[in-house]
Amino acid sequence: MPAPQPPATPACPAGREDPPQAPDGAESTTTRAKGRPRSAAADTAILDATREALAELGWGGLTMGHVATRAKVAKTTLYRRWPSKNELVVDAVASLFDELVMHDLGSLRADIEAVVAQFAGLLVRPETQAALLALFAEGTRDRQLRRRIREAIVDPQKRLVRQGRAAAQARGELAPDGDPAAAAEEIDIIFDIIAGTVEHRVLVSGEPITAEWIRRFTELLLGPFPRLLAG
Repeated sequence: MPAPQPPATPACPAGREDPPQAPDGAESTTTRAKGRPRSAAADTAILDATREALAELGWGGLTMGHVATRAKVAKTTLYRRWPSKNELVVDAVASLFDELVMHDLGSLRADIEAVVAQFAGLLVRPETQAALLALFAEGTRDRQLRRRIREAIVDPQKRLVRQGRAAAQARGELAPDGDPAAAAEEIDIIFDIIAGTVEHRVLVSGEPITAEWIRRFTELLLGPFPRLLAG
């Protein structure tokens, strides 16, 4: 059974909550729990609750207390895992993108089409849209949050481009990388093209992403890179 929630603490400046404090002379929950293994089920419940609360309340209305109540965990449990709302929301969004997988389907074209379809399917989910739009909007006002978004969400997803590129090279569709720096730059550009185009179409334009659109997009994406083809 989750521990009862402590009384709400006064908000600190800028609307940020302070972690709950133990009474004078008492051992803090954090100290008592030192070394206790984290519960994967609790983590999942907290991240799910964060996205739900964000979609309902928006960035400004979301508090750690709301999340703790929805996830049915003590507020102290929440703060042991995530010291701030920023870190919590970023991880809640990042966990969604962990679902994306680059399958080796036998050709670069098929691999790209499959991962674009996965990405589009993720972005049309209401919880994803609400979380991303709120996070990106807040990130424009908070440099540290923007850096955290890049480190926890954007950069890890570049693995999909690296995996697809490596598979295509192994099949002989793409030439091996000659210059590591140039290859890294190309991976960044390709990622930006795919992520930026799909996010703009879904989140900004509100247009559907169909199988035919994915086919045309992939065709255009592969067109500028004939020089990379082996042989």
